[in-house]
Amino acid sequence: MILRALPLLAGLVASAIAGAQAVDTVKSEEYAFRVVRVVEGLEHPWGLAFLPDGRMLVTERRGRLRVIREGKLEPQPVAGLPQVAVHGQGGLLDVALHPRFAQNNLVYWSYAASGSDGIGTEVARGRLVGNRVEDVQVIFRQQPKGASGNHFGSRLVFDRAGLLYITLGDRGEKERAQTPGDHAGSVIRLHDDGRVPADNPFVGKAGWKPEKFTLGNRNMQGAALHPETGLLWTHEHGPQGGDEINVIRAGTNYGWPVITYGVNYGIGTRIGEGTAKPGMAQPLHYWVPSIAPSGMAFYAGDKFPRWRGDLFVGALKDQMLVRLKLDGEKVIREERLLKGRLGRIRDVRVGPDGYIYLLTDEAAGALVRLEPVP
Repeated sequence: MILRALPLLAGLVASAIAGAQAVDTVKSEEYAFRVVRVVEGLEHPWGLAFLPDGRMLVTERRGRLRVIREGKLEPQPVAGLPQVAVHGQGGLLDVALHPRFAQNNLVYWSYAASGSDGIGTEVARGRLVGNRVEDVQVIFRQQPKGASGNHFGSRLVFDRAGLLYITLGDRGEKERAQTPGDHAGSVIRLHDDGRVPADNPFVGKAGWKPEKFTLGNRNMQGAALHPETGLLWTHEHGPQGGDEINVIRAGTNYGWPVITYGVNYGIGTRIGEGTAKPGMAQPLHYWVPSIAPSGMAFYAGDKFPRWRGDLFVGALKDQMLVRLKLDGEKVIREERLLKGRLGRIRDVRVGPDGYIYLLTDEAAGALVRLEPVP
């Protein structure tokens, strides 16, 4: 049923942005493509989701969930969200649809929220009815919280079995990423209603948070399912260098801050014990110096057929889109696109129409679309 609906959804998205205007043409190794501005005037947009009726949902970090309809930004944000704590890098973050959204209208969002022990990442869900969410439930609360304004994560991805993955940062307190009884610096894995799967790797293990699926992650702001294997891939910010791409596997320790290819900011001194240690995973790929990655998507559409299977990563620091050519779990080529042309790229998505969509993280940010030049 979902597959039969895809052509309709693709057509709705295409018609919704028919009035958008191209602002640039770019020549890449494989294609010439246009950069089309769909919507402007978004305040630090963070996450993007495509609704079956052709509308799009966009989060703004200051706490607003916005709707784009027929290529125009609706003036009123979606009502009914819980209070968002806008603090440092925290605010309203990612947005995702339930795999059976067409039947249940459930939308999920991650955000920073206040509690008695500070501020931390939470995840809520609600039914989208018109321009509001109803029956809102908070299904995950990071514990403990903290005072820092750094490293909240956070991406939301459903796998093929309908389980929800939440990526969390270390909150700028690196030792928390190796602490069993702390959610920080981990991938979290839950049922769609917040229950803990019985086969999570640390269930029943004394002192461990049962929601944890991994540990040793610094600050994951990109996550996507591999289109063939169905495995979750993430990327995370390193410190001064050492940004990583990882394939997420149950119970794996990804090393931060014991091992890293980054160094301490400013002074360049070593962090932890070096770049490798038994029992800790090596990244699939890493960047030195840092590109400050954010947002990530595998390309599986039909508009850029020579890009099928490639991984696209946005970059904040270098204001670019990185295309990675893969051979299994190995990067065999890297191409850097749009450097300095759009600003800080916060999110990367492939639409149901096969085009690539980007969000730019600016005070007056934009949603743009990449389309091939015939």
